[in-house]
Amino acid sequence: MTVAVVLAVSAAIFVVVLGAFLGTRRSERTARPAPKRPPEPAPDPSSTTHPGLARPVVLDPEHLDPRTIKVADTIDRQGTRSRVLGALHLAWQGNQWTEYLLEQGSRHYQWLSVREREGATPDDPPHLEVYLLTPVPTEGMVPAKRMLIMEGVEFSPVQRGRAAFRSEGTTGYPDRGLVDFADYRAADGRLLSFNRVQGQQWTAAYAEPLSPGSIHVERML
Repeated sequence: MTVAVVLAVSAAIFVVVLGAFLGTRRSERTARPAPKRPPEPAPDPSSTTHPGLARPVVLDPEHLDPRTIKVADTIDRQGTRSRVLGALHLAWQGNQWTEYLLEQGSRHYQWLSVREREGATPDDPPHLEVYLLTPVPTEGMVPAKRMLIMEGVEFSPVQRGRAAFRSEGTTGYPDRGLVDFADYRAADGRLLSFNRVQGQQWTAAYAEPLSPGSIHVERML
């Protein structure tokens, strides 16, 4: 689920005004309202293009491209089968990623985050980051701007910000909106991610990295 209050409020007001203006200008061409999005240069989260990546992501052709996962798919992760209930398409500062809500058994939910990243150097090809997010109880905890302790482990801040999202299928989120996030890392490499839809409480999850090749899809044709 991968960072200032006055600026965020100003950006939200700008989005509302811009969305109303664009909806009026485009009413003759389409019946759908203009999508809400953060101020430029953030892209529309529903877009399938990735302008920040000049080169294609290198993947093993024998393995699934996790970006092709769809709502209603059943995925297998090393023998653990889960159904994809919904998806959140997010955009923040020119970056785009998708988080899929998985249901494993009765009322057991996890999120699968899929994001494209540039290589560490200009010569390195882009790659995919795939994380399995397992919810943990926060007991009213608010993500600090410095170190915090979760279940006796110290976590240091890595990144925080506010992303625009578009919801697809069943997610528990509104159709569109803004979500605050704060990511942390422990000394042993363990990852912790907080997020909060505006007006709601913070939730948290541990993020476990997965190999893109460890995911298989069972899709109804």
